[in-house]
Amino acid sequence: MARIFITGSTDGLGRMAAELLIEQGHRVVLHARSQSRADETKRNVPQAEAVVIGDLGSIAQTRKVAEQVNALGTFDAVIHNAAVGYKEPKRIETEDGLPHVFAINTIAPYILTALIAKPKRLVYLSSGLHQNGDSTLEDLTWKARAWDGEQAYSDTKLHDVLLAFGIARRWPGVLSNALEPGWVPTKMGGAEATDDLDEAHRTQVWLAASDQLEALVTGEYFYHLRKWGTLPAAHDVARQDRLLAICERLSGIALPE
Repeated sequence: MARIFITGSTDGLGRMAAELLIEQGHRVVLHARSQSRADETKRNVPQAEAVVIGDLGSIAQTRKVAEQVNALGTFDAVIHNAAVGYKEPKRIETEDGLPHVFAINTIAPYILTALIAKPKRLVYLSSGLHQNGDSTLEDLTWKARAWDGEQAYSDTKLHDVLLAFGIARRWPGVLSNALEPGWVPTKMGGAEATDDLDEAHRTQVWLAASDQLEALVTGEYFYHLRKWGTLPAAHDVARQDRLLAICERLSGIALPE
């Protein structure tokens, strides 16, 4: 059985994925942004091996999350599930001077990818809205543009695909894929969401732990256990490398070769 770390797993799709993995017999380590949320998660998912703590909106705390994970040993897979949505009505700036949505959805998975000992598999949650992402990669910190929460979110979900594909190319020994769970009625998706919630967490579980040949691939994009179309720009090697370089500059953390 596999050992898997899931970010943003106190509720929603992260918790659903954790519970399914545990049901399948896997060992799972969860993540909460605060001690109170960690205590709540331990009560809700008592079979979890551990819960690491840190606010992914902070570069320093994201580093500490990676340190906690590495202190627990090696992992077979990491699911980068944590994200915030696009309802922020204005540009909320983190302690590092970054937009909150960009810090959590883009910079945090990059830092954790760079600092956590390489697992066998990496899974990045994107969204169908990545199709609307700005592929120019200009002004990622939203200092020149007028703030648009939905556009900022869409941009970061494109970044997650670029990150997954860039890692797949740079780390051939690691299976690195991205997926969209669908628009589902979670806290982020809202009550108006129309996709099937029961299907939303199964693809990340499958990519993280399945031995089916269809799951043992890299540099692919999925929706409901099937390869799915992505924005063509996501396959552009120059864009992948540019995003990785921007993330390195903004975080001060280099991606290992």
